[in-house]
Amino acid sequence: MSDLVYPPVIAAAKLLFRVLDLRIRVEGAQNIPREGGAVIACNHVSYLDFIFAGYGAQPAKRLVRFMAKKSVFGNKISGPLMRGMHHIPVDRASGQRAYEEAVAALKDGEVVGVFPEATISRSFTVKEIKSGAVRMAAEAGVPLVPMALWGSQRLWTKGRKKELTKRHVPVTIIAGEPLPSQGPPDDVTAELRVRMTELLDRAQRTYPDQPVARDDWWQPAHLGGSAPTPEEARGD
Repeated sequence: MSDLVYPPVIAAAKLLFRVLDLRIRVEGAQNIPREGGAVIACNHVSYLDFIFAGYGAQPAKRLVRFMAKKSVFGNKISGPLMRGMHHIPVDRASGQRAYEEAVAALKDGEVVGVFPEATISRSFTVKEIKSGAVRMAAEAGVPLVPMALWGSQRLWTKGRKKELTKRHVPVTIIAGEPLPSQGPPDDVTAELRVRMTELLDRAQRTYPDQPVARDDWWQPAHLGGSAPTPEEARGD
């Protein structure tokens, strides 16, 4: 697959990270296969998560093809970039085509990135997840790599003002050990959610920053923050 757009976009993102002095920590990159297909299943706390999840695969020298809402591909700015990077558009009214495209990419040895919660979690915990990541990994016969992101919500998340120029923000990216995708899909999906939750909990508890007074919106309720609880955020 020809990649003329992806490398310059990565270079631009890395330059921006340096300018903003983002303190990015990548852990577990050795768990991402250096060759062959794989599914990365990541939690979702920010509109920027695909950038950081993709960055987490850079030590393994892999380019991740993300599944993203079809509307993103229709935007006059993001659309050409998304298509040029060979990401996969998802029409939520009819997702079979996207599923088949993702399976084909996996069988061709690509890494496909999925946010199985489908939407951003306002509680900053792992919501109930869809089984699509598990099913496509099983059909393609490739490993399933759980991933957790933390800190990206401080730059841009649902219901908050963008702070894309905020400096010195730590962002933690943790890739877990590959999970076999074979087995009853509901059981594997449940195990995937457990693994994602464990990774997110580790990222949150080892995060180098703590909220200051009246600025704890980005911290989950169970760690003393003012983010909505999972029950309060349900239905968002």
